[in-house]
Amino acid sequence: MNPHSLQRIGVVGTGAMGQGIAQIMAQAGLNVLLFDAREGAASAAREQLAATFAKLQEKGRITPQAASEALEHLQVVNSLQALAGCQLVVEAIVENLEVKQGLFRQLDELLDQTTVLASNTSSLSITAIASVCKHPGRVAGLHFFNPVPLMRLVEVIGGIATRPDVIEQLQALVKRVGHYPAISKDSPGFIVNHAGRAFGTEALRMLSEGIAPVALIDAVLRDGAGFRMGPFELLDLIGLDVSLPVMESVYRQFYEEPRYRPHPLLQLMQAGGHLGRKSGQGFYRYEGKGAAPRWVQPVPQCPQLPPVWVAGDDDIGRTRLLALLEHLGAEIERGPHPSAEALCVLASLGDDTAESALRHDTDPARTVAIDTLLELDSLRCLMVSPATRMDMQNAAHALFSADGGTVAMIRDSCGFIVQRTLASIVNLACDIAQQGIASVADIDMAVRLGLGYPQGPLAWGDQLGATRLLQILQRMHDLTGDPRYRPSGWLRRRARLGMSLCQPENLMPA
Repeated sequence: MNPHSLQRIGVVGTGAMGQGIAQIMAQAGLNVLLFDAREGAASAAREQLAATFAKLQEKGRITPQAASEALEHLQVVNSLQALAGCQLVVEAIVENLEVKQGLFRQLDELLDQTTVLASNTSSLSITAIASVCKHPGRVAGLHFFNPVPLMRLVEVIGGIATRPDVIEQLQALVKRVGHYPAISKDSPGFIVNHAGRAFGTEALRMLSEGIAPVALIDAVLRDGAGFRMGPFELLDLIGLDVSLPVMESVYRQFYEEPRYRPHPLLQLMQAGGHLGRKSGQGFYRYEGKGAAPRWVQPVPQCPQLPPVWVAGDDDIGRTRLLALLEHLGAEIERGPHPSAEALCVLASLGDDTAESALRHDTDPARTVAIDTLLELDSLRCLMVSPATRMDMQNAAHALFSADGGTVAMIRDSCGFIVQRTLASIVNLACDIAQQGIASVADIDMAVRLGLGYPQGPLAWGDQLGATRLLQILQRMHDLTGDPRYRPSGWLRRRARLGMSLCQPENLMPA
């Protein structure tokens, strides 16, 4: 396959996405024809791109010659017929199935059947779009992310009729423009919008359960788990009017699969005009361009700390907890049972504190749990049961803050904040792999590039430990009865067999 077989590209729709697509194509030396049904829109887009190239030149990111050549590669056309001779036409119009089908029907009739037709849709079925075409085999998805020049990911999606050579040509094109092509089957949400369902929806569930306030949940996931933004900060940035339709669309397309269930709070906020940064009010209130407020939890005064007795659900968590307590200078009880004065600290996986106290036979009034899924270097998330006495809560908070580390105290919940979020993210990625929607490598890379997660979810699952994550999910499923937490077969099998989550299936050749 000639990697340079697609040289003349048509772009239909010259809004922000269309301009971004045209920009990277032109900078890669491809000839780009711009068309927009709105009168003057394509010409205005070319002028805007000229200003973009000039700005890049001023900043030293491209040479004057490169700026001039990129602009020369852009041509405005006034009709769809003028796209004749293009090897590829990319559609970047409104996200409406009927409107897209109407355009593709026209393109299919007007253009030579060798021309590849691609949609930049983020959520609509490629198969449905292609169904109106006489030659559906040439139709594929080419989903860019905004802003296109900076987001180095493109999902290349094949419908049920898409020819393999079309996918190969688009894959080569994406590489040529300097982006990563993640190959996906035609499935609701493709890779990124599918894999991203766990982060925000799980945070909304925790908020609705009264486990912690918005700013605390954001802080634990941002500062503890390493996400660039907390889930509520991210929802405010994107805008609820954008996020909610995607959540609802994926949920409906999967026939109300519980893993993707949105929360009614978003509908309420949208009805009230609380859309996020764009409206000045979302989960946070924004004054001008001010950032979301940071969470602060003052450390209580506790001059006399009790001895500490420790139990854990696995050796990793117990070892981490003991090492931290020794670092903090705590008086650690080593006996098989706690004394009557001891603060009982449990490194639990998947349980809430109440269940963990019963499992380890400790006095619930003197018990707190700590999340040991991740290292305890800077942020320590402590969880209390409804029975935990206030003096024991204060003692635990003061103890785990003694070296200047940050303590987040939350109400009782199965799986803390980080455990249930990361386990859900990894579990969802395992489901995507199990369904064969994308390869392991493309799932991990797409999530890293498209969602900005610290690691790909399957590699992250290996680092955290598949067996630990399986235990977390099983216990959350048992405690809540919520099928959203049922473990994926991909995760369960590999955890039980001691295999990597990144290990693909060993299949006999067809």
